[in-house]
Amino acid sequence: MNQQKYSVNQHLIETIVNWVKSGEIAIPEIQRPFVWSATQVRDLMDSLYQGYPVGYIIAWRNPNVRLKDGTMSEGKRVLIDGQQRVTALTAALLGQKVINKDYKKVTIQIAFNPIEERFEVSNSAILKDKRWINDISPIITNEIRLSKVIKEYCEQNEGLTDIDDGAVEDVLENLKAIVKKQIGLIELSGDLDIERVTEIFIRINSKGVELSQADFVMSKIASNEAYGGNLLRKCIDYFSHLAVAPEFYSSIEDLDKDFVKTDYFNKISWLKNENDDLYDPSYKDVLRVAFIFKFARGRLKDLVSLLSGRNFETREYEEAIAENTYKGLSSGVLAYINETNFKRFVMIIKSAGFIHKKLIRSTNALNFAYVVYLKLKEQKYNPALIEKYVKKWFVMSILTGRYSGSPESNFDYDIKQIDTKDFGAYLQEVETARLSDAYWNAELVQRLNTSVASSPAFNVFLAAQSKFNDKGFLSKDITIKNLIEQRGDVHHIFPQAYLKQHKLQRGQYNQVANYVYTQSEINIQIGMKPPIEYFADLKQQCSGESSQLKYGGISIMNELLDNMKQNCIPTSIFEMDIEQYNDFIEERRVLIAKKIRAYYETL
Repeated sequence: MNQQKYSVNQHLIETIVNWVKSGEIAIPEIQRPFVWSATQVRDLMDSLYQGYPVGYIIAWRNPNVRLKDGTMSEGKRVLIDGQQRVTALTAALLGQKVINKDYKKVTIQIAFNPIEERFEVSNSAILKDKRWINDISPIITNEIRLSKVIKEYCEQNEGLTDIDDGAVEDVLENLKAIVKKQIGLIELSGDLDIERVTEIFIRINSKGVELSQADFVMSKIASNEAYGGNLLRKCIDYFSHLAVAPEFYSSIEDLDKDFVKTDYFNKISWLKNENDDLYDPSYKDVLRVAFIFKFARGRLKDLVSLLSGRNFETREYEEAIAENTYKGLSSGVLAYINETNFKRFVMIIKSAGFIHKKLIRSTNALNFAYVVYLKLKEQKYNPALIEKYVKKWFVMSILTGRYSGSPESNFDYDIKQIDTKDFGAYLQEVETARLSDAYWNAELVQRLNTSVASSPAFNVFLAAQSKFNDKGFLSKDITIKNLIEQRGDVHHIFPQAYLKQHKLQRGQYNQVANYVYTQSEINIQIGMKPPIEYFADLKQQCSGESSQLKYGGISIMNELLDNMKQNCIPTSIFEMDIEQYNDFIEERRVLIAKKIRAYYETL
């Protein structure tokens, strides 16, 4: 019989807010910005006042930890669902400031009208209206005695026929009694593993919102101030925010003076002038890379256990393990956010031809490539070898979909191999297993049989063209790199309108083997013409018989043939119309696959 792994109890609101004040319930300051509107806070106060149910909050009790002196330390409760409601309670009832969506500290004042027994968000009109008490928190916290509030309120509203001292007293007593109302607390046992906690959360949460393992980890980090987890959590969050919005730097300076004094702030300050958006990591990316790099483990549930002090051999929890885990994770994060490391890694990825973020659809592949970079640098590999290995591993990962779907098992396997083997030897093992002749000649060709423009294989082809500095289709000087950087679009070699005219369906005419980067003006000139027609014009353009340049600037046949080779266009296209379309895309897939192989071998 399975033992119940949670308890369900009703607690007074004042008990919950007192637990928050004392740290018994850990609500990390920026676990997630407060996203409720002020009117939602108002509605919560009204529901409590009316005695309506306000749902359950869910907490997970950290495991009890054995201290160095042998005694046991009881774990705190980490709030994993209900943060918005609990934060709303502390804001409205205690007057505490909250971090809003712009990461600014703001006060939410809820006003109360005793005559109408109505709540409202305090505003300038309410401040001028004597019928309103503009902030309920001083009453709730006993900052002002209730008798004084009643007396002053009645004096200010003297002459109103629908109010008397007794009625006001009754109403304000009811207001003050909000903290005696109850809220449900579902408390999950500390010995539940992270996967079970996630499963319970999904089943209980009525909205079905999945809380990721990374969210659990971030909550645990932020709840441990003893080892600087609160500052580490801020560092991770601020770094990922600055990577996307460098202008946020001034907000940190203005709003978080304590964090500004830390070394973490100095380490991320370089982002204030950084506008490259090839790799804009989320806090989950920072956390995952730092953990895999420093702990040689790929599953975040293991990090939750380690942060709790779990000894995987004895299955007990030890404070020394928790302390070392925070130190190791901090070290990993500092390596991740290091300006030299980050910029060098991005430069390596760009040097492989991935010059724009739209060519990178696998964040997992990018993250693990950064793990490889950090690991090889730590192991003091030659910088030239690091560059070679990172590029090859990244491209191999994309081509084979190594970290697609559920990637953690592959993360875990790969990092354990990298941690114990010579990387070059391990890379060769993987290449032998995954990039055989059968892969290049058959599997890759089949992967190119798709109408998805963001196909990983096609993106690698574009990266290859960027690295080789290939020209756009029928362009004399404009490169593929130029077209991608200027946010150009792919066009159809067999024009889309021409294929539609012959009743081909979307999945047929939008095959990636029919795609090519070219200048818009060239594409417009081609219009609906089949290849047999516009390539006849190109022949004439390159024959010297005509001074008119109809499609681009190429006027020499050898240049045209070289451009076709760069873009993997078979020479048979000179004679092709609708009857040969399928032959064309099959032939071009083979040519693209060969080019990708040649590109990979040059990395």
